[in-house]
Parts: sequence; structure tokens; C-alpha cells
Amino acid sequence: MTQRKGEKPTISIQEHMAIDVCPGPIQPIKQISDYFPRYPRGLPPATPPQVGQAGSLRSTVSSSATAAESDPSRPNEDNPDRACAGASSSSQATRRDEEPDVEGYDSDDSTTLGTLDFSLLYDQENNALHCTINKAKLPIPRYKKGLKPMDHNGLSDPYVKLHLLPGASKANKLRTKTLRNTLNPVWSETLTYYGITDEDMVRKTLRISVCDEDKFRHNEFIGETRIPLKKLKPNQTKNFYNCLEKQLPVNKTEDKSLEERGRIMISLKYNTQKSCLVVGIVRCAHLAAMDANGFSDPYVKTYLKPDENKKSKHKTAVKKKTLNPEFNEEFSYDIKYADLTKKTLEVTVWDYDIGKSNDFIGGVSLGINANGERLKHWFDCLKNKDKKIERWHTLTNELPGSAFND
Repeated sequence: MTQRKGEKPTISIQEHMAIDVCPGPIQPIKQISDYFPRYPRGLPPATPPQVGQAGSLRSTVSSSATAAESDPSRPNEDNPDRACAGASSSSQATRRDEEPDVEGYDSDDSTTLGTLDFSLLYDQENNALHCTINKAKLPIPRYKKGLKPMDHNGLSDPYVKLHLLPGASKANKLRTKTLRNTLNPVWSETLTYYGITDEDMVRKTLRISVCDEDKFRHNEFIGETRIPLKKLKPNQTKNFYNCLEKQLPVNKTEDKSLEERGRIMISLKYNTQKSCLVVGIVRCAHLAAMDANGFSDPYVKTYLKPDENKKSKHKTAVKKKTLNPEFNEEFSYDIKYADLTKKTLEVTVWDYDIGKSNDFIGGVSLGINANGERLKHWFDCLKNKDKKIERWHTLTNELPGSAFND
């Protein structure tokens, strides 16, 4: 091709592309997986496994870098780039060995909902279950520590709610105070269930829920954890640090006749000198709220049946606006010791209302036809004359007989 004087040399498009696009040997293109490798579930191994496309690519880069350093016949201008590639690959492998891989773990709700630090203690002598709520936080270091934010400002107003299962009544629920605008709440608050028996420790489960309080809408659920009480040993504090989970459905197929309405402490004593049975109504705990203000005005009635003369009814005083009343009242029934095996003691708790019929809260029966703790309490009274024996009993929403007619 001839070129006239004064004209600029022309270059074809093929020559232009060849010059600009291919300045030297083609380098392998790094992929996202090189920077964020995936390992099997659990902690990463000391030597990351070469798996899949990313593994073969890393081996290609490292082997080409080694060949460039050892082969003097290659151009010197290629060695710096290849050396840098090899150095960066080795430094990445070193960092992967030192730091745990976050993506190697499951990032489901069991970790993103947060964790709860608490402790449980079963006081067997006093029939009490103490639950100390310490604090809550999110253990993933990559994100801001704390609970899952529920409000528009990125914070929460968290509180903790306790619920003994089975038992759908509000009598089984306790809650902590609410902490405002925080993702790292520290409560250090102890909530106590009274009237917990050894039988409860075998069949009950404690449900602990963390919620976000909202003044203008319904409170929002954050997460929960459940602890079977049979895991606890009497009089020994056990610490827990559990991940919060999604809300699990509560079994509603339970017999409604066994719905719990609270606890009552009853004392029994047979007085041999006066030939009478002394029944003591000591206190109640965690009664179901029957009034609109969230409380009840409870009182207790007792019957010794069968009652041919209908004179066995006794009634305590009314305690105003409380779910944990203390009565400390005793009633006497003149009866021969031999006749006790034929009798049944029925105890009912009522909510006093003015101008309308009183509401039944719950009841319990003790006698030869009872079972569990109720039967054991009655037998202990018969075997230990002149000795007062106190026991906690669970109130249910049904009781045989006509005691519901107040």
C-alpha cells in the first residue's frame, strides 16, 4: 500500500483491535467465589478444599505463578503481574485460615433473631421456680450487635414474657419491664412462679418470648425459646444462652376441662383430741384475671362431700383487686377419723362481683377418688394425725359436683 507525502498512516480495525485488546498473554479473570469461598457446615478446615470451578481456577493461578518464577525463558515483563497474582492468592488463603467463614454457617432465623441470656432455679422446698432474665444480643460480629430491629428508627422496645405450657390461661404468664430504644437490652430481673410441684417439673415446659412493645399497634413478636423443666435439678441454678427461634404453635388440642386457672396452697390436719378435720386456706398464686381491669376479687369456698345436711360450706373473706391473695384462714369439720376415707374435699375459688353472679375461677378436689398430688396429700393427712401438712395444688376450670352454683 502506497502512502502519499503528508498523509497519516491508516490502521485497519483488525489491527487496532489486535493492538488494544491483546497487549500480552490473556490473564484468568477472578470470580466472586474467589473472594467468598463456601465451606461445608461447621468451622473451616485448616487447608481449604479445592472444590468446583473456583477451586480449579485457584490452582491454575497458583501453578502459573510458580511456573513464571521458575522459568527464565518467559519475558520479564510478565513476571511482576504473575507474582502479584500469586502473592494475593496466598494472602487470601492465609486470611481464610485465620478468620472463620461467616457464609459457611446457616444464616437462618435461629441466628438472626438474636440470643437470650437467662438462668433458672427450682426451689423445691418453697415450691418456686425462679427465672432470671439477664440480657439479649445478636452474636454475629459482621452486623451490629443486638436484637432484630422492629421499629422504624432501627431500634426496639423489648420485654420478655414467660408462659408455662401446657396452660393457655393468663394465670401462667409473667413479664419483665420494657426497655426503650435498645438493641442490647439488659434486664437483670427475676420472675418467680409459685406453687410449682415435682409433678409440674416433669410435665411442664417454660416458654420464654421476647417481644417489641408498640403503643399504637399490637406488640410484635421477636423470638422465643422453650425449656422443658425436667432438665432442671432441684436447688441448682442452671444458666442458658439460647438462640431465639420463630414462634411455634401452641398445642390447642388439650382437654379444656384441664385448663389451669392458678394455684392454691391448702393445709390439712386431723385433730384427734377434737375429732375434727382442720382445713386451712393459706394463699393463691397466679389466678386467672376475671375483671376488665386485669385483676380479680377472689374468695375461696370449701365443701366436704357427700354433705347430707348441707352444712359443710365454708367461705373466706374477699380479697380485692389481686391475683395472688393471702387468706390464712382455717375451717373445722367435725368428723370421725374412720369416715375420712369416704369423704371428698372440694375447694373452689370465685371472683366476687357486685350486682351480678360471681365468676368461677377454678377448683380442686382432694380425697380417696383423686389422683396424683391431690391423692398423696389426702393420704399423708390420714397417716400423720395431729400434723399440719401443706401442699400446692393446681386449679382447673372444671370440678365434679354442684359446686359451680354459688
